Amino acid sequence: MRIPRATIWLALLYAFIIGFSFLFTKQALEIADPVDMLAFRFSLSFLAIGIPVWAGWIRLGLRAGHWRRLLPIGLTYPAAFFGFQSFGLAHATSSEGGIFSAMTPVFTLILGSLVLKERTSWIQKLSVLCSVGGVVCIVSMGGASLNGTSAFGIAMLLASAITLALYGVFARSMRHEFNAFQLSFAMMLVGCVCFDAAAIAKHVWEGTFGGMLQPFSHPVFAVSILYIGLLSSLVSSLLSNFVLSKLEAFKMSVFVNLGNLIAVLAGILFLHDKLEIYHLYGGLLILVGVFGVQYRRRDKREAAKEEVAA
Repeated sequence: MRIPRATIWLALLYAFIIGFSFLFTKQALEIADPVDMLAFRFSLSFLAIGIPVWAGWIRLGLRAGHWRRLLPIGLTYPAAFFGFQSFGLAHATSSEGGIFSAMTPVFTLILGSLVLKERTSWIQKLSVLCSVGGVVCIVSMGGASLNGTSAFGIAMLLASAITLALYGVFARSMRHEFNAFQLSFAMMLVGCVCFDAAAIAKHVWEGTFGGMLQPFSHPVFAVSILYIGLLSSLVSSLLSNFVLSKLEAFKMSVFVNLGNLIAVLAGILFLHDKLEIYHLYGGLLILVGVFGVQYRRRDKREAAKEEVAA
């Protein structure tokens, strides 16, 4: 079965959006703490996806029984993923986080094989490892090391990679029951409820509830939240859920590593990070992995069908 070009272009758009999200997330975290940032991010996302539903422009078409099926995916991503990632990065560096994030395609390939019975060729397996190797090359050559990282930090970062892989498997398994909009609506709702509750509880505990909106006095923060709330959370979720209805989970997961490469390039272009030779080597490995994982050798029956259709 040949993959439609439109699906690949949408997956590439997804990679570009999440790649640039690192820039805006970094800017937002210089002004607000992670809990507040996540609360604002998913409140905006849920508001944006809820408006067309409340206005009657889009029929959600979800009944009470559907929410029992959708709750696990929302708790997995974004709730558990960002929770594990935040605790992990509090005990490790962002570069070390990148190493563990690069492992997501490996976990997705394993889970996809066990749960979804996805079959992969040896070329596709090597391509996944190639993509992982590219990210690890860039991050490790940039000075990242696990020396000094706590066991708790490693466990949290590993858990974040596994939950991201689980999200891909869940979304792929639900493709015949729910469309991309329904999945994204549930995910944004769960994220909004979880992170708003955490932020409110934190401010009540600290006695700082009155200053919760103070970060919005900074224009940079407002712009950053608009990007990560509307594009990085909502649009990327819609894209990811749609692409996962067309592509196997392990193929889609490789685009996460492409997003890591774009994040590095964005840092070089906009933050004036230095371009090193290992960026080129690592980037080449990632690109080879992205292209290689899409390779699928046609069997005789598929070739015959295409000949008949022609």
